[in-house]
Amino acid sequence: MNQFKYIGQINSPDDLKRVPLLELPKVCQEYRTFLIETISKTGGHLGASLGGVELNVALHYVLRSPHDKICWDVGHQAYVHKMITGRRDRLNTIRQADGLSGFPSPFESPHDQFIVGHACTAISQGLGLAVARDLTGGDEKVVTVVGDGGLTGGLAYEALNNAGQLGTRMLIILNDNEMSISKNVGAISKYLNQVITNPLYNRIRAEVEKKLRHFPRLRRLADYGFESFKHLLVPGIIFEELGFRYFGPVNGHDVTGLVKTIDNITKINDLCLLHIVTQKGKGYEFAEKDAECLHGVTPFDIKTGAKIKSPSEAKKEGEMTYTQAFSQAITQLAREDQKIVAITAAMPSGTGLDKFAKEFPDRFFDVGIAEQHAVTFAGALAKGGLKPVCAIYSTFLQRSQDQLIHDVALQRLNVTICMDRAGLVGADGATHNGVFDISYLGHIPNAVIGAPKDSAELFQMLKLGVDYPHLFTIRYPRGIIPLGAKGPTKLFEIGEGEVLREGGDLAILTLGSMIEPCLKTAELLASEGIEATILNLRFAQPLDEKLILETVQKTRFLFTVEEHVLRGGFGSKVLEFLERKDIRDVQVRRFALPNEFIEHGSREKLLERFGLSSEKMAKTMLETIRSGTHLSQEIPT
Repeated sequence: MNQFKYIGQINSPDDLKRVPLLELPKVCQEYRTFLIETISKTGGHLGASLGGVELNVALHYVLRSPHDKICWDVGHQAYVHKMITGRRDRLNTIRQADGLSGFPSPFESPHDQFIVGHACTAISQGLGLAVARDLTGGDEKVVTVVGDGGLTGGLAYEALNNAGQLGTRMLIILNDNEMSISKNVGAISKYLNQVITNPLYNRIRAEVEKKLRHFPRLRRLADYGFESFKHLLVPGIIFEELGFRYFGPVNGHDVTGLVKTIDNITKINDLCLLHIVTQKGKGYEFAEKDAECLHGVTPFDIKTGAKIKSPSEAKKEGEMTYTQAFSQAITQLAREDQKIVAITAAMPSGTGLDKFAKEFPDRFFDVGIAEQHAVTFAGALAKGGLKPVCAIYSTFLQRSQDQLIHDVALQRLNVTICMDRAGLVGADGATHNGVFDISYLGHIPNAVIGAPKDSAELFQMLKLGVDYPHLFTIRYPRGIIPLGAKGPTKLFEIGEGEVLREGGDLAILTLGSMIEPCLKTAELLASEGIEATILNLRFAQPLDEKLILETVQKTRFLFTVEEHVLRGGFGSKVLEFLERKDIRDVQVRRFALPNEFIEHGSREKLLERFGLSSEKMAKTMLETIRSGTHLSQEIPT
């Protein structure tokens, strides 16, 4: 820290306030340098954090956090906020096991109001805090920071509408960098671009108000004139029509100007919105050129911006990720069937649909951060005779529960949902782990839940899905398809599993990402003289009931294995089936993740911690077989 004159002495907002105002640009430069140096080693959300440096500094220079409340939308842009509030020395642990979260968390610091890893929540949360303040007689200031990407989701508009109705005193800062993760899409993005290119209205209004400060009657007349004038200069002026005092757009990288502006606005007893314009990746050449690529990064070379691959990340010949396999599958099927269309919610590259979009631009739809709309929109496309495929991360699909039930399943519409990042996601932690989807989909009538072990199974499931007359979902993890899980795959039907290995001592029922660990488990058991049958069920719903019944006739020990929480998961489906068939002489043990919010850490270490590594599963199975005692229906965690 010797190279940093200022930030090495800043361990709280009070320390920051001791820095002279005119020295703040130097403080920002130091934070920017520290961010690049640290995140290049640890990985993290770089682009948004670099773009938000001045805003983070200005907010803490003006406000009295944690008395005053700052609500972040997602928190990608809040790394400097973490440093100012006493976490600078731990930034090198960010997104690592037992280290700092990549997102704000009140369990980490009183300066963080909410855990936020999903977009569009901050306006609702800020409004709730402001109303609570007024009802309890508080005096704190409430400031919400939301990116323009966050204004593509319906929750944000619901909150804006309610805030305008209530007129509660608070400040919303719209950080406009024309990006969410990928390039922003939709009407609101076009509107904000129009505002940016029409600053004339705000300059004229400010000048007129200054001149007429001492002439209230003339000022009222001028205000009336502005109501018409503003529509000529700023199309729509949507925020003022909703009841906000609108300020901006202003330069979000002018830290001294931001300090003065935020200080002035927070003294206004009104509902206000400050529109700032920033550049994602500001101050680092490679992040400025490719903000999407350097949004969330793994360790990289500062001089070149190139990713530094660990030995475990280096691909072997023939390997591909599940996302790449999906990308290839949907593109190939779309060439054969012109009715196939693809939908994503602001994640074309993350879901692998960017290649589909280039080849079939008229059949690709990026709806923005709006998963609820994506699902209902897909249902209507199906009603119109198309075959829609929605690619959405498992954790984000949670938002669309009612739409899945009411707008797709109840309507008997053929929508295929491809859930990327199903299972543990590693560094993003509890907000992004896709470990609840079997539970929240498994109760929906006629819904199919598939989990492919490799690219061939993924292709076949997608082919089945686009022609299935109801809701069809496919879950697959982040990462490379294990070569050990590959093999010749014959064509299969919905609900059809397969036997991967024969053994008479016990049976392991599994699917998807846990196939390879279970095959290794069987090898470890064999070395101890225990032979295991491995069933790849492929589908959590419907189950291959015939295959399960054949298996229980051969062994009394069944073990289910899944990368999902215990309750309502694949193992639960097996237990329910055995109960329906009144099969009582089979002992079942379920290997699954615990019913808790699992924090960040590497997938391998988390599987080990929760008893899902091959070694731990083999040990537990051996103890079970050799003890021969009655089994509980879940593993200890």
